[in-house]
Amino acid sequence: MGVLKWSCLAALLALSAAALAADPAPRYNTIEMQADAQREVANDTLSASLFVELNDANPAALANAINKAANEALRVARDYKSVRVRSGNNQTYPVYAKGNVLQGWRGRAEIRVESKDFEAASGLIGKLQSGMQLGSLSFSVSPEARRQTENELIAEAIGAFKARAEIVRGALAGRGYKILRLNVNSGASVPPPRFPMARALAAGAPEVAAPNLEGGVSVVTVTAGGAIEVLD
Repeated sequence: MGVLKWSCLAALLALSAAALAADPAPRYNTIEMQADAQREVANDTLSASLFVELNDANPAALANAINKAANEALRVARDYKSVRVRSGNNQTYPVYAKGNVLQGWRGRAEIRVESKDFEAASGLIGKLQSGMQLGSLSFSVSPEARRQTENELIAEAIGAFKARAEIVRGALAGRGYKILRLNVNSGASVPPPRFPMARALAAGAPEVAAPNLEGGVSVVTVTAGGAIEVLD
């Protein structure tokens, strides 16, 4: 029995020693920090939505008019090969008067426009505004342009992290530093402005002059963050 107790005690001591050996050595002068690299990038993609909204006492007649307007807009858009056009939301809902009495129906159909060819998109928007209203207009950086910029900014962000680490080392009078952890993250571009458009035109209006469009810029950011240990 005594031999068994001593064997168990020896096994426990061996496990404790192994656990202590596996524990990492304590670290001192550990600093959490981050640095950014940013660049302005020209917005190269235009996105817009146009819609037609009509009222009618007859829901079938309303749906027919709404669908004809949307179909005509899609037909016109086919001539603009560099502009991507797709259908958006399409809905019909009842309109009630005072006393919850059904007054009629309102329908709305939307199409969405996207292109890197601002001139062509501008021409199409002006043409469609003769029968539709412009709901929104925004500019953004395309995914491929954003990805290329982020890849170029990674080295700059890491370089900025190292420069900041060197400043910290000097402030603590260390003989050097060791990077313990480093994460690189690409932040989203600054949200491009959206321009809500007032309702100004009704179906059947004459063709509208094409608007002059300037895409502006967005800011793409890459962040390098992590921890360093300043060596005494």
